Amino acid sequence: MELIAAPGIVGVAGRIELSRPEGPFTVAVTPAGRLRYRLILTVSGLPAAESLGRFRAYVAWAATPAMSPVVRLGRVENGTTVLPVLDLEKFVVLISAERSARGKGPSGRVVLRGQSPSTRLFPPDLMEFTIGSAPGAGGHRDMPAHMDHGAQDDRQIPSSASDTMAARWTTVPMPPGLTMLPAEMALRPDLTPYLPTGTAPAARPHDVVHLRDGDTLRLEAGLVRRSIGGHAYTMYAFNGQYPGPLIEVARGAHATVVFANRLPRESSVHWHGIRLDNANDGVPGLTQPAVPPGGEFTYRLRFPDAGIYWYHPHVREDTQQELGLYGNIMVRSPGGGDFGPANREAVLMLDDLLTDDAGLVPLGGEATTHALMGRFGNTLLVNGDTRYRLRVKRGEVVRFYLTNASNARTFNLSFTGARMKLVGSDVGDYARQVFVRSIVMAPAERYVVDARFDRPGTFALVNRVRGLDHLYGRFFQETDSLGLVEVEQAPVAHDLGKGFAALRRDSLKVAELERFRSLATSAPSRTLVLTMEATGLPIVTQRLMQLDSIFFAPVEWSGSMPMMNWASTGRQVRWILRDPATGRENMDIDWRFRRGDPVRIRLVNQRRSFHAMQHPIHLHGQRFLVLSVNGVPNRDLVWKDTVMVPAGSAVDILLDPSNPGRWMMHCHIAEHLSAGMMAGFTVE
Repeated sequence: MELIAAPGIVGVAGRIELSRPEGPFTVAVTPAGRLRYRLILTVSGLPAAESLGRFRAYVAWAATPAMSPVVRLGRVENGTTVLPVLDLEKFVVLISAERSARGKGPSGRVVLRGQSPSTRLFPPDLMEFTIGSAPGAGGHRDMPAHMDHGAQDDRQIPSSASDTMAARWTTVPMPPGLTMLPAEMALRPDLTPYLPTGTAPAARPHDVVHLRDGDTLRLEAGLVRRSIGGHAYTMYAFNGQYPGPLIEVARGAHATVVFANRLPRESSVHWHGIRLDNANDGVPGLTQPAVPPGGEFTYRLRFPDAGIYWYHPHVREDTQQELGLYGNIMVRSPGGGDFGPANREAVLMLDDLLTDDAGLVPLGGEATTHALMGRFGNTLLVNGDTRYRLRVKRGEVVRFYLTNASNARTFNLSFTGARMKLVGSDVGDYARQVFVRSIVMAPAERYVVDARFDRPGTFALVNRVRGLDHLYGRFFQETDSLGLVEVEQAPVAHDLGKGFAALRRDSLKVAELERFRSLATSAPSRTLVLTMEATGLPIVTQRLMQLDSIFFAPVEWSGSMPMMNWASTGRQVRWILRDPATGRENMDIDWRFRRGDPVRIRLVNQRRSFHAMQHPIHLHGQRFLVLSVNGVPNRDLVWKDTVMVPAGSAVDILLDPSNPGRWMMHCHIAEHLSAGMMAGFTVE
């Protein structure tokens, strides 16, 4: 934020850096979803306050554009001052000369003032978009007649005898309270719509499968019939279950999984986060051929790290994962106690599903839809169900193993009225535990959270975020309940309240991670730029997106541009990982690392792109530490395999290249991956 001198003030200049407060996540938000900024003020040229009148000090203030409320940020001087954390969405900052530094509001002479980037969001003149609603000049000009408003696609492109493109484009549901222009409402994807068809058995809740060292599991992907929210859908499932079987195995064990593909399309299984042998990673074209319909593939797995992992396809994840192909893996230490004591455990896979009055919104047949922002669902699921319930005793400490299996949604999770402690993430436990008010969780990330329910009643697991109305330039609240925890009056027999209140510090792990971090060089040895290109989009989409680029929130929490997003396809949008040192992009990148030599990598999410948004970047077969976000060091160390890079941010990670082979790295928004956002690297 550049600060501008007030009239009559000469030679004074200032700027404010909107820095990230320290914390375990790459973006800082309140439980309600408001962004939190630490303001770092740099000022030069301030004269003595007395020279401007009967004043004694300079004070910084923040306020909404309507100047209510007003927040006193504190006394300032020439040089750099770290101001308190602020969670206003649109705000102005004033520097004023005051008689007292303790006033409740500015009453003296204003010296500097500036506006947050988000204040640039103003309702545009609708005349700017008249071309978009004019017949033949907007969204339908570049689309064939069968994709025009109200048209339905009758083409069928079978990929096998039992799999036909019998679905028809309808529309996508609008979030409540949002308005779209007529030209936007006319948009349709220029693809053949796809939904699975055929007779399928009823799906059932998942089983827990305990695998001992040397055991074999048969895992079958096939069609199922699901009932969600009172509606019946034909979907995909592993072993006929939603989610797929929860696999429990001891750390250090080996197991064999025979995968049978009973889908009408090619598939595979990727064992997300597990540092297994490269040939079993499940990436067609890189580690194995795709498994054809009716085919089988045998995976030989090893489990070197305790933690919560998951498995899913690595073929058209935008379709197969959306339709239900995923499951969890729990790897336990032989002695247990990785995260400390808890009264009980709950393993939760979080997802969302995009539906309308006619059923599932069809997916793209030849390429992905929703290529701009990813496919945000409007029906939130916990373990495949809209009615998650858990009944506990008063005072129980429940350990929740959370996995974000959604295609695109980043969650901001909390339990109303219950305290939460963050104890683990992707690849094991935190060196230092920390209390948190909410959990920010991008696609593919996992977090292990202890929650204590110390009074009777009903506690909701909620996702609370701030959506952005791009047309009218306003933020709005979105709150969704994913499930309920019902707490009985009767107390728990074994009260763990004292242990829960203590923040565990694993001195051995602290030493291990600090030793590894000490190997990091001061500058990154590799940089990866995250950006995109778009060609052939409808004119209305191009016009609106260009005007919308005046401000990007660090995280896009919800699908608040549903029609433009839906109609953008993988043929029009190309998401890019670029190596700036060589200019190579996506699968042309050929990074090579020596086994055992840590590598500092900087992930730069380019602000100046056609549409900047967050990207959860996943590296296969390895683990890493998050060192810093925009230069702010990360002190909450834990091994990760996926990290969210907010729009306009730079995240430094320290890779532990311990597992040899040719591996993939990619964005885990499924539609971005399907639109090209992937690269390879080799550990020699």
